[in-house]
Amino acid sequence: MTTFTPSTPSQTLSTVQWAVAEEAPLEILGHGSKRGIGRPQQSEHTLDLSKLTGVTLYEPAELVLSARAGTPLAEIEALLAESGQQLAFEPMDYGPLLGGTPGKGTIGGVLAANLSGPRRLKAGAARDHILGISAVAGRGEAFKSGGRVVKNVTGYDLSKLMANSWGTLAVLTDVTFKVLPAAETEITLAIRGLLDDAATAAMALALGSSAEVSSAAHLPERVAARVATGQLGSDAATLLRVEGFGPSVAYRVAALKQLLGKAGPLQEIAGESSKAIWRDVRDCVPFADGTEKPVWRVSMAPSQAHQMVLTLRMQAGVSAFYDWQGGLIWLRMEAGDPEANLLRGLIRKHGGGHATLVRAAPAHRAAVPVFEPQPPHLAALSARLKAEFDPKHILNPGRMAPGSGSATLNPTTEGAAS
Repeated sequence: MTTFTPSTPSQTLSTVQWAVAEEAPLEILGHGSKRGIGRPQQSEHTLDLSKLTGVTLYEPAELVLSARAGTPLAEIEALLAESGQQLAFEPMDYGPLLGGTPGKGTIGGVLAANLSGPRRLKAGAARDHILGISAVAGRGEAFKSGGRVVKNVTGYDLSKLMANSWGTLAVLTDVTFKVLPAAETEITLAIRGLLDDAATAAMALALGSSAEVSSAAHLPERVAARVATGQLGSDAATLLRVEGFGPSVAYRVAALKQLLGKAGPLQEIAGESSKAIWRDVRDCVPFADGTEKPVWRVSMAPSQAHQMVLTLRMQAGVSAFYDWQGGLIWLRMEAGDPEANLLRGLIRKHGGGHATLVRAAPAHRAAVPVFEPQPPHLAALSARLKAEFDPKHILNPGRMAPGSGSATLNPTTEGAAS
């Protein structure tokens, strides 16, 4: 087995061209923080981009940053923080959930997995902030898409197409993202002790108000104790985050308190304590337990989520918590079986959605469709797309589905839905 570690885009191109000529499949890696997501890889060779690093452009006044694909996300976030800026979609760190160390994700992986966090309700995901890319297709050809400005007109937005492709279409070498100012003030209002149905109603009421809530999550009883080193205690916590200028935040939090005063006991959490809670919600820390118990990431209508979970609990042992106003459900299957058919069947019965198996033992990842199966017409379109970009199936073959297909066009996958 050979591991290639290019440090320049030209070396990356040469490696892919060699792989195409030899018809030798490659596993594409940054630092491997998301290696456990998808079907197990069986490629003999690895293309490791961990040395393809460096910020190549940062213009705070223009709200734009470009970097090599292997640049650690933590390094980029630290640089942005020095100028009071951020990636507004607050990309998740899968490392702790998958048994790794935090802070190992790369900026290329952010786009390839279309990462996002609790602020997705307001800010969207990585695909909504990408401005341009440079990449090497599985044909062994380098290409560019997009540019350095927010408004960019192209006939075919290849930058967004790379979102959620998981390295199955092209190898990213450079990415350019829009960045935004970080909020001056952050306050989280927690409603304590609500059951899932009452929490769903409270979050809907808050999001429908003029308070401009940027994030809404619900941690059921006992799950709440697993975030921010237990500072919330074990009672259920329904969390509403408000961000912006200090006086505006104070006014909007006061309005929320008046609106939700009868929902349950209210707790106000500010500053670093608030940020710690949302980091742990973002990174699914309540289920980062060092085990291989299956963990699902489910996206569906917020009004149906708690009902689906209630029905699921009648048939299987499961722990759950909710983000995105309930539109994102994190599930841990306590008995060790993913229960894929049961879960996906219940999702269909409760209005539809999609489920991604983000953690499981290799045997389960090989046997269970990790990503949501595609309808036939989208499967055919994805196969044509894969054939266009990677006709010899060189890049991450079989990671997203048996064989060599890519699920990147599926509107029910993380890249295009919710």
